[in-house]
Amino acid sequence: MSEDRPDEFPETGVTAELARVDAPAAELAEPEDAFRAQLPGLEPERHVTDWGRSERLTSVADATVIGFLYHYWLRVEAEGVRNIPAKGGALLVANRAGALPLDGAMIAKAVREEHRLARPVHLATSRTYSELPGLGMVVTKLGGVLAHPANLQRLLFDEHQLVLAFPEGAPAAQKPLRWRYRLRSFDAVPFVATALRARVPIVPVAVLGAEEAMPRLGTLAPLGRRLRLPLGTGLPLPAKFRLRFLEPVATDDLGEAPWRDRELVARLRDDIRALIQENLFEMVASRRSVWLG
Repeated sequence: MSEDRPDEFPETGVTAELARVDAPAAELAEPEDAFRAQLPGLEPERHVTDWGRSERLTSVADATVIGFLYHYWLRVEAEGVRNIPAKGGALLVANRAGALPLDGAMIAKAVREEHRLARPVHLATSRTYSELPGLGMVVTKLGGVLAHPANLQRLLFDEHQLVLAFPEGAPAAQKPLRWRYRLRSFDAVPFVATALRARVPIVPVAVLGAEEAMPRLGTLAPLGRRLRLPLGTGLPLPAKFRLRFLEPVATDDLGEAPWRDRELVARLRDDIRALIQENLFEMVASRRSVWLG
């Protein structure tokens, strides 16, 4: 009611009191950047994105451990990197291989190393890694983002970033070595619906060598039974890595709301899976050995 509105009764002093309360907030809003510099942290320059990605740690890891693995230990050979768009968002979809996510690091390194714009890649991760003490923080600082639809939508559509997803999920890392390069179902991450909603292209990526470099030897117990973590070899074996970036699949010309068409989503998902599987079989058949490529 109008009699309860303080702006009509300045004699009560309510409006003046509110103005005095709001005044400190208005004053504090101006030097916000000054207070940001006082925040504790290991990086005084604050080179950290909104997602927690540390440009300093990424650069150090890229020049040391990841660079050594990429150039000398795994001798990564990448083809078709030009298929990654030079601008705008894009969803990279790869087969999951190996006991640890070494494949994701090598794909991101290939894009930074061989793409003409050296675009950064965000890795869509599961809660298994994000909730692990220590390791989850490192994965986040290296570009890992929880694979939630809202996160992927913001990265792809709003921020025009590259995102790498593994639709096979954790079951792919748990398969025995004799089943290597036989893809599991692409149900772990709804990547097709995500790309359709964001209207970004899907770039399939075939990864060869990770299953021999980080074979599954068992399961860590009892922790592994709870988190379903595979037991690998620790240091990756020097298997030759080959990455094949296939031609992007456009998603921006399939109607107004194609993500609601379940048949379309299922068909695109199965087609992309079959495309990666076909290229994997071809790459396995053409290599001389696991170690020489």
